[in-house]
Amino acid sequence: MDPNSFANNSELRKFWYPIARATDVNPGPMSVKLLNQNYVVWRAADGFSVAVDRCPHREAPLSAGSVSDDNLSCPYHGWTFSGDGVCVRVPSALPDVPVPPRAHLEILGVVERYGLLWLCPQPASETPADSIIPNISQEADSTFRRINTPVEIWQTSTPRLVDNFMDFSHFPFVHTTTFGNSNETVIPKLDLGPLEGDFYGYQYGVNAKNPSTAEATSGEQSSFVEREMSTGFCLPTFVRSTIAYHSGLSHILLLLSTPRDDFSSYFTFVVWRNDDFSTPADEIISFDLAIGAEDKAMLEQVSGLLPLDLKQTVSVQADKPSVEWRRQFVKLLEGAGAD
Repeated sequence: MDPNSFANNSELRKFWYPIARATDVNPGPMSVKLLNQNYVVWRAADGFSVAVDRCPHREAPLSAGSVSDDNLSCPYHGWTFSGDGVCVRVPSALPDVPVPPRAHLEILGVVERYGLLWLCPQPASETPADSIIPNISQEADSTFRRINTPVEIWQTSTPRLVDNFMDFSHFPFVHTTTFGNSNETVIPKLDLGPLEGDFYGYQYGVNAKNPSTAEATSGEQSSFVEREMSTGFCLPTFVRSTIAYHSGLSHILLLLSTPRDDFSSYFTFVVWRNDDFSTPADEIISFDLAIGAEDKAMLEQVSGLLPLDLKQTVSVQADKPSVEWRRQFVKLLEGAGAD
């Protein structure tokens, strides 16, 4: 096995991961993949239900079935399951014959937060408290609005996404059509430490390009705009970036990378802003989506897994934040916890 493989690591199954927008499951079923396992998601009477995407009868994918009256039906033989996993109908069974005990589904942990469904791939009764989902204080602040974006599949390993999002030395080279400033390539000395909430990272300033396509996001019309920023990670794979403009506008991004397997990821980001709410959400996030598209185009060119052994790649002072995330991630995989 590749020593950089991580998707089968049992420690990662103790966390919550965003897998879809809540609005994407209406009512389902929907197929998702997390840590090398396929799951089915559907909307049930009391919220959402998630189970392994395999009928216990003849192992057909339940996500190819249908949902009616909150119940999920298998497309192969019509076996039907309630939101709590109970097999409520076996069409081929004789009257008064009880359902086999092993016919029921094991329902896994799922919660809705920030407009997203978060899955913990453990039985619902054994999942950790959802308080370990990163805390974004602006969610409870009425002066901020939240904007969700689609959940995409990126053909790149999740550690490469996190490594990229913790780094800002790539800005002048990757983000050439958006905000990257080719005149600012030197990275100042970075000091890492705890940030607000559950994040660990650094604060810095950026003199960013501000093309007309960015004006709805920045709220300014100058060619360049000063951004006071912070970037930090929350284990296992989440990054928050905060942007403060001199006008008092704050733009908070929660960058969410979910490992489908070793080589592909779900990616979505959530935005919180304290603007006057007058600009349509689609206009606000169009520039951020363009930035993400630049990252995606770059990362999907990088083959293979990110080496977890720090000695296998060359790093400089500018890489300090991403190196620290990788160090703590490896420690987590080893079962040693985080610092």
